[in-house]
Amino acid sequence: MTTHGPTGTPADFAGQHITVTGLGVSGISAARALAGLGAHVTVVDGGDGDTQRAAARELEEWVAAHSASGNGAGGITVRLGDGETFPEGTDLVVTSPGWKPDSPLFTAAAAAGVDVVGDVEIAWRLRETVAGQPPAAWLAVTGTNGKTTTVRMLASILAAEGLHTTAVGNIGTPIIDVVLGQGKDGARPYDVLAVELSSYQLHWAPSLRAHSAVVLNLAPDHLDWHGSMEAYAADKGRIYEGNTVACVYNAADKATEDLVREADVEEGCRAIGFTLGTPGPSQLGVVEGLLVDRAFVENRQQQAQELAEVSDIAPGSGTPAPHNIANALAAAALARAFGVRPAAVRDGLRAFHPEAHRIQHVADLDGVTYIDDSKATNTHATEASLAAYEHIVWIAGGLAKGATFDELVQKSAARLRGVVLIGADRALIREALVRHAPDVPVVDLDRTDTGAMSEAVREATRLAEPGDTVLLAPACASMDMFVNYNKRGEAFADAVGELTARDH
Repeated sequence: MTTHGPTGTPADFAGQHITVTGLGVSGISAARALAGLGAHVTVVDGGDGDTQRAAARELEEWVAAHSASGNGAGGITVRLGDGETFPEGTDLVVTSPGWKPDSPLFTAAAAAGVDVVGDVEIAWRLRETVAGQPPAAWLAVTGTNGKTTTVRMLASILAAEGLHTTAVGNIGTPIIDVVLGQGKDGARPYDVLAVELSSYQLHWAPSLRAHSAVVLNLAPDHLDWHGSMEAYAADKGRIYEGNTVACVYNAADKATEDLVREADVEEGCRAIGFTLGTPGPSQLGVVEGLLVDRAFVENRQQQAQELAEVSDIAPGSGTPAPHNIANALAAAALARAFGVRPAAVRDGLRAFHPEAHRIQHVADLDGVTYIDDSKATNTHATEASLAAYEHIVWIAGGLAKGATFDELVQKSAARLRGVVLIGADRALIREALVRHAPDVPVVDLDRTDTGAMSEAVREATRLAEPGDTVLLAPACASMDMFVNYNKRGEAFADAVGELTARDH
């Protein structure tokens, strides 16, 4: 790691002409915030459907309300059906995360010498605008998988320490709203924020400088957006730039450590690893069922500090999967970098409750366990999910997003009791099974309607034996059959409930 000095100052957007791309949650948040600071905002969106028109009306109503209050807010103009034409006179473009870097509007902005940034960048520039209050520290989390779980674990640990905190970023309330809302109406400003950041958001946040940060893991994902694995990894690695206390990496994923080595950080910032094995100096790890710290102790060469028991991770939900133990270690490392006591790590992990559709226990029926991991929408997440159970009937399939499945099937074949395939790209998984697990029974459901889930669960139950786990871990996106992964997981739970009603 190399070092550099501090950068970044609070921004003044008053009077600027700013183009915001996209009428999603982050776009609406950015438009309102910037107009509220006196900017003249133009929002563009290539769509012109009911959703976009409703969002445009929402912004119109906001402008009307703020104009009537006489608070000096700038105006907002919305342009629908054209997301490519660059508005003349634009001083800055603020993009929603999903817009690709090669979008025509951005090409035109570059030709005009106009910067393109994201909502996270705007929030970072505005973090010091709460009068008389120091800005909240940012503890930042990214990775291909596990971001939301880790950020929520971290927020729970920080709260257990008595700190005023919340989980923000690529999760929940838009980060601009949180930053600008600090101290409003007498509310207590935040001490520290647990910030989830996607590769998209990091790409558009050039001046972000976190207190401490972690890249949980790296696997091919969103390559259609980034263009290559190298570009994807580089955007993830931006999270380490300018860190002041700790760059946390996964000792089992060398690519994350390489990103730390390449980062420019503040003088004195440390590299801190986490491992599911016995930790070395400057690492957190696991010893005889305990989470232990050999990084933030006085004599890390010879001492280790007990933080919690493995069983403290979401107690009551069964033995935690290995990747959730890793997530807990990463969260603990960031918290310890912020000075949190060991007891708060334990109490925060005990208080943490996993979100739905992430290794969620649904039921135990006739000796068979039913697990919903609908959030496993890529092969990396699914590999971790499959590794958590010994004998599995696997429900998989959906939209592959360009993924291949040979390596996943090779690594998991010995655990598979059977497989039930659903969704538009199920043939890709079937072909990998034929090549690498030819003896595993496969049911290929030639249907993509939502009712296919009930049939899938019935077929999985038929293949399962007592002691097995029926695991929904699709390794694919859900949009061929369901609105999102949440609806897919709910359909799975409903189908398991049908078994309960029928048989019991």
